[in-house]
Amino acid sequence: MPVALLALAISAFGIGTTEFVMMGLLPNVADDLGTTVPTAGHLVSAYALGVVVGAPLLTALGSRVPRKRMLLLLMVLFTVGNLASALAPGYGWLLAGRVLAGLPHGAFFGVGAVVAARLVRPDRQARAVATMFLGLTVANILGVPAATLLGQHLGWRATFLVVAVIGLASLAALARMVPEIPVDERQGLGREVRALGRPQVLLGLLTAVFGFAGVFAVYSYLASMTTEVMGFGESTVTVVLALFGLGMTGGALAAGPLTDRAPRPTLYGSLAVLAVTLVAFRFTIHVPWLALVTVVVLGAVGFMTTTPLQMLVMEKAKDAPTLASASNHSAFNLANAGGAWAGGAAVAAGWGWTSPALVGAGLAAAGLAIAVVAGLLDRPGRRAEASHVVARGPLGQDPGVRKPVSPASGS
Repeated sequence: MPVALLALAISAFGIGTTEFVMMGLLPNVADDLGTTVPTAGHLVSAYALGVVVGAPLLTALGSRVPRKRMLLLLMVLFTVGNLASALAPGYGWLLAGRVLAGLPHGAFFGVGAVVAARLVRPDRQARAVATMFLGLTVANILGVPAATLLGQHLGWRATFLVVAVIGLASLAALARMVPEIPVDERQGLGREVRALGRPQVLLGLLTAVFGFAGVFAVYSYLASMTTEVMGFGESTVTVVLALFGLGMTGGALAAGPLTDRAPRPTLYGSLAVLAVTLVAFRFTIHVPWLALVTVVVLGAVGFMTTTPLQMLVMEKAKDAPTLASASNHSAFNLANAGGAWAGGAAVAAGWGWTSPALVGAGLAAAGLAIAVVAGLLDRPGRRAEASHVVARGPLGQDPGVRKPVSPASGS
């Protein structure tokens, strides 16, 4: 794997840390700014809003910008957003800083996925993209717990200052390690928009919205489940979240080679196992050691859905994949918000803290149904999916060249 993937993974680590750390800092932020925890919770939504809006907008604006320069500009915006959050004089300014920090999130992963795929052979493209996403999963194991502890002892502003420093380190790594990658002269905003509107791309995005929402229906309330149902103390919450992150990392490692081999079966299998795991969690949560094992499995199968979804969306967008790739991260953040809302609605209805697991299972099953429909609609064409991404192989290969494969390679 090229060393450039390390630079992308470092950037993903910073992005993942700032995305999830606010959940652990809400009480500290609320106390410091003189507001309530539910009001401070809007800071989580503000980041997600930035991702949903910024992914298609910034990708469209940068459709003709060389890929390396685009990555650098996006990481500059990310760093400025976190610095603005650290220096925010009040709640309103912090809200704006969170939106600003979220704007480059989806566009960075969208462009980064295309860059990662172009750096390797066609048969290793999914593994390259999964390597970039490893930074996001490691953030949940190391970055978020460490940043949360830092914020609790030195104040929440210190957390965002450290994330801004990670942003600067990412800029240096990107500038040094990522090669220059020109934009295909045939690409443009119109072509990207037309690719985004293809039925298979839209079905892929819809699969992400429903399927991944199943994960966040539970993850959003995992802390409360830990103390209210599993019977652990508050000090154990960080450990449970870290176990979920370990599962995510394992899922990312497995998803790369599996997706390179057969993208659709990998997607079908991960969504099916996700639904079954969520149903099982409704019962295993009452047995502490079984609950912890299920949390690891949930993190693994939940994150295993991301790589095949990313690669299939990029493949179906074909020669203009960047906007579709970035929009996939908008879909994931809609899933985050929708899953949290659906799980919370079940709890508010008085169904108990275990009810989000069954709600999540239903959402995962809906995502699987959409994915199967997309596969059936795609079957008559039996288009080769060896490259799984764009009509590009390793860096420098003619964009018009594709490597043919047999239908058995996975469709």
